[in-house]
Amino acid sequence: MHCPYCRHEESRVVDSRSLEDGSATRRRRQCRACGKRFTTMETTALTVVKRSGVAEPFERSKVINGVRKACQGRPVSNDDLAVLAQEVEEAVRASGNAEVDAHDVGLAILGPLRRLDLVAYLRFASVYRDFDSLEDFEEEIAVLRAQEGQARRRAGVQPRLSSR
Repeated sequence: MHCPYCRHEESRVVDSRSLEDGSATRRRRQCRACGKRFTTMETTALTVVKRSGVAEPFERSKVINGVRKACQGRPVSNDDLAVLAQEVEEAVRASGNAEVDAHDVGLAILGPLRRLDLVAYLRFASVYRDFDSLEDFEEEIAVLRAQEGQARRRAGVQPRLSSR
């Protein structure tokens, strides 16, 4: 690490703190030559490998843009999308791999999106899982209804009498 003031190569760490979301470490350093202090941020590189084999850095903005299309016309705010993107990044980083397949990023999106908005989830899943018939939609809706029924029973809520 070069000192930004005198370009000396050696410094000592005075203080170290993790950011709240754990995505980076902030280090306060002091140059051994000139004694001035400066701050560095250390992050781990997370790379997404696409189907074509091209690798690029993970970007929350790409998650947000991809999900935004599925959320068009739905009651989903920009803050909701930012939280979803953070959840996705945390899930992908939790895998412990520096490189992750784009497919795994898509899988990490499905869970938070389902909790956020079921219609947006179905839209995203239909593209991501390549739905090509009404039966694909019907099967996914049946799974969602079954899971909703299980959640209601666990919560002690009476099941709905009709399905819309």
